Amino acid sequence: MASDPDNRDLRPLPDLHALQLLVCVAETGSLGRAAARLRISQPSASARMRTLERRLGLRLLDRSTSGSRLTPAGAVVGDWARSLLEQAEALVEGAAALRSRQDNRLVVTASLTIAEELMPGWLVALREQEPDTHVGLTVTNSAGVIEALRRGACDLGFVEGPWVPDDLHRTVVGRDRLAVVVAPGHPWARRRRPLSGRELADTPLLLREPGSGTRETLQKALRPYDGPAVPVLELGSTAPLRSAVARGLAPAVLSALAVHEDVDHGRLVEVEVDPAVPLRRLLHAVWLKGRELPEAAVRLLQVARAS
Repeated sequence: MASDPDNRDLRPLPDLHALQLLVCVAETGSLGRAAARLRISQPSASARMRTLERRLGLRLLDRSTSGSRLTPAGAVVGDWARSLLEQAEALVEGAAALRSRQDNRLVVTASLTIAEELMPGWLVALREQEPDTHVGLTVTNSAGVIEALRRGACDLGFVEGPWVPDDLHRTVVGRDRLAVVVAPGHPWARRRRPLSGRELADTPLLLREPGSGTRETLQKALRPYDGPAVPVLELGSTAPLRSAVARGLAPAVLSALAVHEDVDHGRLVEVEVDPAVPLRRLLHAVWLKGRELPEAAVRLLQVARAS
């Protein structure tokens, strides 16, 4: 009767440690010397060999008062075992290499201001400390960062918004403030008194899109004044908004980190705002609760907090 090929999966497989002992007996010529090399007791070695013989249904050792030596079948099995052990060693080494590669790969999602203004410096510093670490970075707004974390698309996120959901851990990695900027020819560029919250709330502005941390921070700041007003333009990127401001289209409220070069070079003018309007914000690293951070993420957090 033909054997059922599925039954082959149920056959007991030999223990690798027993096969290693068999190979060691072949190399040393003695079960006692093999046990000593492998740092096990001779009774344990004998028991291990008997179990292997029962499992294979073969007599592998000739035992006598003068010692033990391989039978012809034991010599053949020893050769097979040597090849199998080499493959097992290759598997272990390969798994270690994969683990190392996995441990050194980090997927990050960051909101725009952090990605453009802070992340490059953090990644350079991380690269100097850990040259084998590879970081994949996706740029979106703060709402997109939270969504990416929840669907498992990244290991670590960075957000600029004023709130962090309860299902996320958070740690502060920086501080920023929102700046009201205008073109040099705009009437606000010559103001001598700060903008009030009411004035800012009533003025149509150039704004980031809903879901961005910048937009959420502004909405929270202007909520007591029923603002902000319907925007002149809203975009998902800071660069075109800076250009629109410089052309005199309207004032904008953007990250001070993102506009400091334009202000320093006179392309834009920052307008002072009443300090009672809360335009300062914390920048957070965030990750899912209940999920352990990869080692590479821990190292990046250390870099970010130290900068």
